Amino acid sequence: MNNIYNTISDIDIPNGTTKRMNCPNCGGYNTFTVTNNMGSLVWNCYKVSCGSKGGTRVHLSIDDIRAGFSGAKEFVEDSFELPQYIIPHRKKRTVLSFCYGYKLDPDDLGVMYDVKEDRIVFPIMHEGKIVDGTGRAIGKRLPKWKRYGKSGLPYTHGCGKVAVVVEDCVSAAVVGGKSFVGVAILGTSLQESHKGYLAQFSTAVIALDPDALPKTLQMAKELRGHVNDVRVLRLNDDLKYRNPTDMENLYGIITD
Repeated sequence: MNNIYNTISDIDIPNGTTKRMNCPNCGGYNTFTVTNNMGSLVWNCYKVSCGSKGGTRVHLSIDDIRAGFSGAKEFVEDSFELPQYIIPHRKKRTVLSFCYGYKLDPDDLGVMYDVKEDRIVFPIMHEGKIVDGTGRAIGKRLPKWKRYGKSGLPYTHGCGKVAVVVEDCVSAAVVGGKSFVGVAILGTSLQESHKGYLAQFSTAVIALDPDALPKTLQMAKELRGHVNDVRVLRLNDDLKYRNPTDMENLYGIITD
């Protein structure tokens, strides 16, 4: 560990950049990366026999801090407005039935309703404002999910220092609460905007659907340059269905 600290203390890693080098621990050629994300310095060796990883805090200049905040707005449309046909759900029966089917409170989630396409709409928030939204068809309309904006930001629900990365809004709403933040990437591909958002968490748990295991493992590998502790939760079923074994394994993570 001292070799790693000595090595990274001797190199300049500007905020928002990643440097790749030989591993100070195992000597692996070009297997070691160090990333500076808003003062969170995270390192990781990708050599299986080594697996060195860790993180620490470093000083940020005023210019770094300003640049970081401006970068967060890169994926937000300043002029975005939800279409006029998206309205408060007003306790519409189909919306309530959909939410209650997953044991969700529509008012707690702040969901809305697309009267034009009969969709329940999950608002995507940034700095207290709706900057995007994604709608799930209540009936058989295709596509099942529709994105209304181009922010690139994930849908999130809950609070805490542990992010649970899932595919869709319903799963994020189910898992999000006082212990976890459900982060729906709205697919199985990890975008730069997702990595930037997830960098604020101490731990990220990748919990994609069971049939997406190869994507899950690839995503965990990509994210280790941004989040200090990245874990993979192998599921028996989609988290939205609250499989008892899956939920037990998930909540076991915070007691490890």
